[in-house]
Amino acid sequence: MATPIKDPKEFLAMTVDQLDDLFRNSPAGEIPTGKTDGTAIVAPGTKMSDDIAWFVNHFTWKGKVFDPAKGELINRIGPMEHKLIVAKVFKGKSWFDDKECIVIDYSKTSLIAKWIRDEIREVSPGIYLGLVYGGKKKLIHFALKFPASA
Repeated sequence: MATPIKDPKEFLAMTVDQLDDLFRNSPAGEIPTGKTDGTAIVAPGTKMSDDIAWFVNHFTWKGKVFDPAKGELINRIGPMEHKLIVAKVFKGKSWFDDKECIVIDYSKTSLIAKWIRDEIREVSPGIYLGLVYGGKKKLIHFALKFPASA
C-alpha cells in the first residue's frame, strides 16, 4: 500500500497520470463538513506547478466551506476570503471512471461557474483530491485539506 498523503503539496510533484491513478483508486469518502484549505494543481510535476499553486492560494481561491446538511458548499475567494460561488454537493457517479465520488455541481447555483463541475475523493484522512471539469472536459486537479488533519 502506498504511503498516505500528509500534505496536499505532495500532489504538486506528481504527474497527471499519478494523480488520475490516485483518484481512480480512492474511495469517495463522506461529504465533508466545514472549512477546507485548497491547493490548485496545474502543470503537476513541474516547478511551474508550485508557483501557480502559490499564486492561486494567495490571490484567488483559498478553499471551500461544506455544509452537508444543506447539500451545499461555498468557495473562499481572494485574500479576504470572501464567501462566493455556491454549489450543490452530493454523492454521484464520476464522469472520470463511473465510480462513486462526491460531486460539486455549480450548474444550478452560479451564473459565472454554471459550466463547472468538480469531483472529489478522500485519498487520506481529511485530504481530498479533486478534478475540475469545464463542460465535460477534465481541466485540472485540486486538493482540499481540513485544518484539523495536520
